[in-house]
Amino acid sequence: MSATAGAVWGRPEQQDFRSRVRGTLLGAALGDALGAPVDGAGIDGIREAHGPEGVVDLAPAYGRRGAVTHLTQLTLFSVDGLIRAQVRRDTGAWHPPTDVHRAYLRWAATQRDWGPDERRKDDGWLAREEWLYARRDPTRALLLGLGDETMGTLEAPKNTDAAGPEAAARSAPFGLLVGWEPQLVVQLAVECAAQTHGHPTACLAAGAYAVIVHGLALGDGLDGAVQRALGMLAARPGQQPVSDALQRALGAVRQGLPSPARVAELVGEGTAGQVVSAAVYCAFVGDDVRQGLRLAVNQDGPSAATAALTGGLLGALHGETALPPAWLAELEGRPTILELADDFAIEMTQGPALHGPAGAAPGWLARYPRGG
Repeated sequence: MSATAGAVWGRPEQQDFRSRVRGTLLGAALGDALGAPVDGAGIDGIREAHGPEGVVDLAPAYGRRGAVTHLTQLTLFSVDGLIRAQVRRDTGAWHPPTDVHRAYLRWAATQRDWGPDERRKDDGWLAREEWLYARRDPTRALLLGLGDETMGTLEAPKNTDAAGPEAAARSAPFGLLVGWEPQLVVQLAVECAAQTHGHPTACLAAGAYAVIVHGLALGDGLDGAVQRALGMLAARPGQQPVSDALQRALGAVRQGLPSPARVAELVGEGTAGQVVSAAVYCAFVGDDVRQGLRLAVNQDGPSAATAALTGGLLGALHGETALPPAWLAELEGRPTILELADDFAIEMTQGPALHGPAGAAPGWLARYPRGG
């Protein structure tokens, strides 16, 4: 697995990549925040609480406007794990799923502990961010999957009946590994999904979503990125429900004006493949980021996950400057998200200048310790 093969990092390329990384992480968080107040309420409940147009702006959840859920928390720890994998590579250790799993265990500790534990020297900086210690309704599959040190694998996955969208909704960062071959991006996302969501639909939806983000981050259009994802899924056992859902999303794009009923139809029972397909649809038909996210939220299915997945796609496609500034101004954790996004972009484009066999920048290793 080469981290930089195929990528040429001139200054314009670095700036474009950083914008897409920021856009992906901030966009996913904005979608999460927009959907959080009404997650699971259904369109009738949403309209009853927010008026006939439903949610059109950020609303209070968890005691504030712009609050995010566990979906954003875990996405940030996905990024942390990927940076740590790159840093640890100099030691000869190279198994990214293990580094991502360790990062998810650090997230699991935030759900048990009152706050950061300064005695854990290998935690790095992200696990010391106090706002991440808020418990934001993580699902049972997440808590069970990360409830002990044993890592779920494709051979022995955790929670084989868990087919929900949570693993896919933390998988956008895998797609930002733009120097990786697409099949390796799919494989990494699938392996990391199995750590909490062992159902084939959940794993393959995570892989499909990650490789769609991968195409967008490389500058492809949404249609081309989805077609490539379908091609990559074709040979994998159990892919039919995910492929069928994505095909339905592409078909729905050509079926008249978007509506909550059309989104709800795609979401169906709320499996990972269905929710990813609804997000693809919302990203396709939204005139801009704001409309795409509103469409993703105002429907009968899981509003936060659908909108987080949609936001990740739109952010990767358009970059950070396309995101609604008034929403960004109120987004919980924005400084942390930006800092992490920029660290990821620096690591992926300039990692050899920060660490290597000959030595490493001590400040970087303090942020991303090799031991954790």
